[in-house]
Amino acid sequence: MVKLGYTILYVSDVTKAIEFYEVAFGFQRKFISPGNEYGELLTGETTLSFATVELAHSNLSNGFQESKPSNPAFGIEIGLVTEHVQETLDKAVHCGAQLDETAKQKPWGQTVAYIRDLDGFLIEVCTPMG
Repeated sequence: MVKLGYTILYVSDVTKAIEFYEVAFGFQRKFISPGNEYGELLTGETTLSFATVELAHSNLSNGFQESKPSNPAFGIEIGLVTEHVQETLDKAVHCGAQLDETAKQKPWGQTVAYIRDLDGFLIEVCTPMG
């Protein structure tokens, strides 16, 4: 059986990224490795992880496209589910997130908004699906 264990975001500063997600969303730090090259957050069933851009370059011999707030968002997002979308957005923006799309109600009843984190990764903040 295969299950999703974690998602890794390649960031400029692992400690700074971990601290942002702790304060903005209330996630709990699992650990940060010696040298601050890798870290994990407890987010529920799936771990959200961070690794340095330098580590990514050492792992991926063909290179990769680095996420930056000044670049358009990748065609992938992190989905964070909450009953309190606007409060979560406000707190994240206060912590340095960039608001991309204000909260809108979808035809199926879900409220959805989009922000970008400190490294430019796209985050959907939404209510649970009906």
